[in-house]
Amino acid sequence: MNNDTPKIRVRFAPSPTGHLHIGGVRTALFNYLYARQQGGTYCLRIEDTDKERSTDANMQEILSALEWLGLSADEKPVIQSEHIQEHLYAAQQLLNKDKAYRCFCTKEELDTDKAKAEAEKRPYRYSGKCRNLSAKEIQNKLEVKPYTVRFRIPEGVTRFKDMVYKDIAVNNEEIDDFIILRSDGTPIYQLSVVVDDANMGITHVIRGEDHLSNTPKQILLYLALGKKVPKFGHLPLILASDGKRLSKRHGASSVNEFKELGFLPEGLLNGLAPTEKGE
Repeated sequence: MNNDTPKIRVRFAPSPTGHLHIGGVRTALFNYLYARQQGGTYCLRIEDTDKERSTDANMQEILSALEWLGLSADEKPVIQSEHIQEHLYAAQQLLNKDKAYRCFCTKEELDTDKAKAEAEKRPYRYSGKCRNLSAKEIQNKLEVKPYTVRFRIPEGVTRFKDMVYKDIAVNNEEIDDFIILRSDGTPIYQLSVVVDDANMGITHVIRGEDHLSNTPKQILLYLALGKKVPKFGHLPLILASDGKRLSKRHGASSVNEFKELGFLPEGLLNGLAPTEKGE
């Protein structure tokens, strides 16, 4: 490997809101194998910012399951909730650069707009009502109304070369000004994951294809924050025999369930591993 080439760093980032799903194991395995193939580092981040659903018990179960599978991280796991101040700092940077703005629309107002869009059989998009408020209008509202912070989507097209799906281009007009901070001041996933991946030096983000729609938003955040954009690879999801996403109603779906059924870790991983013919 060329000494000037950044060392490969990948990550698996489960949320401790439930058991470790077999689909998550597959994502972890692909990251682990890619790191080993490239002489890189395989990292783990526990995304525990959903305080209502995240538990320490689930986190310990995830760590135990990964250890049983032989997929423990090369470095100490990063706990996302311990880095919230970094996420908030990034949001303030975006506000300072006018790349984000405060939105004072209430939940009731937004729900009314969504209902109207549904009645008219058209996709819902935020109206942009708060996008161009004057400094005086913002100051007046700050004194009486809570607000969220929305990312200001720039004009243009977002393009990237996916490691699996190849060339992808998304017209930015199709991306809504999404929220990055809730009204209680807590950061949203889109912002947290970009800040964490940048700070962890992640070079390649390998994850399920259900995250594909998040990628253009995150690329725009990387660029707005002046961070290097990693390479992305989105893996096809594991489907059950009926062609639908694997879930408990299809049978065992978590690591613990397979373990209780008598599966060996080597056998479980072998069934999830890539083959010479691909997926």
